[in-house]
Amino acid sequence: MTISKNSHHKSTTMALAYVTALIAFCGITIGSTNAIEQPSIREEMSRLLGKCHLQSDDYDFCMKDVFNDLRAYFPTGIPEYNVKPFDPHHASFVELRRGDQNGLGFKLILRNVSEYGWTQSEVTKFHSDFEQNRIIYSQYFPEKSLNGWYEFSAKVFGTLIKRSGFWNMTLYDYSQTTSVRRLGAPGTLLKIHVEVDRIGGMRMHVGDVLAPGRARLDNVSDGVINSAWPLGLPFIKPIINELVSTAFTDIFNESFRYFPLHQFIS
Repeated sequence: MTISKNSHHKSTTMALAYVTALIAFCGITIGSTNAIEQPSIREEMSRLLGKCHLQSDDYDFCMKDVFNDLRAYFPTGIPEYNVKPFDPHHASFVELRRGDQNGLGFKLILRNVSEYGWTQSEVTKFHSDFEQNRIIYSQYFPEKSLNGWYEFSAKVFGTLIKRSGFWNMTLYDYSQTTSVRRLGAPGTLLKIHVEVDRIGGMRMHVGDVLAPGRARLDNVSDGVINSAWPLGLPFIKPIINELVSTAFTDIFNESFRYFPLHQFIS
């Protein structure tokens, strides 16, 4: 039997059309199946948090694992529950005062601070304190970085000193312990206290700290800071704790004050 070229071409075209339609159909079917099987945020929160039972002896261990599982949501946040992205997270304004600026004292303001490294962090300990209505957890960061703008003013021997500029800092092999306490019933304010446990290494840049507008001196000041910070850490650690605690109190209240945790934990 003789097959013409036109018949062969027509058959090949029909076969290709059939295969293309089949691939498209499979793609639509698989996509629809994935869309159906993808759990909602509520279902995912129920799956993660619902496995932790308040009366269980391993509740704290379970919650430690949950905190680490939730790292997947750090870059995106959970918009359905008004939880903002946590990596980076932002603090628009943090203020610290010591003493009296007219005598001995200073004022430090940090603006538009961004902090990175949360997705790579790990919660290493978790403790629930139901009597005090709080949780305490320790967290390890292989690397954490921060940047923003600062304003500093102080009086030294009667002379007013003002500095402002850009700053950034990277911490290595860093760990901290965070206490989160609710001041009343669900929905009331949260109070956060952060304590630095360990800083294995640090690199820091502070612009215009020696003299405004003289950027060439920044290398000098950065060199002093980055070589002498271990000696100064006992003195600046309380300042770091207070600054971070103040910032986190605002951040946690904004994102977690109304999170319906009671809906998911049995």
